[in-house]
Amino acid sequence: MPKLKTHKGTAKRIKISGTGKLIRERAFGNHILAKKSKARKRNMKTAGAVEGKIAKNIKSALGV
Repeated sequence: MPKLKTHKGTAKRIKISGTGKLIRERAFGNHILAKKSKARKRNMKTAGAVEGKIAKNIKSALGV
């Protein structure tokens, strides 16, 4: 079976931590920020983890 190619769009958006977790950035933090609360904007700065079945699909897209 040939090697799996890395899906470059996924590779630019998701990083793998040292323990093997998938780390992603949160959405909705780029514009129209005046109407969003401080707490909501602060939470958008933190990284999120990808969990569950979608994580398996993403790992295969990354070739891990």
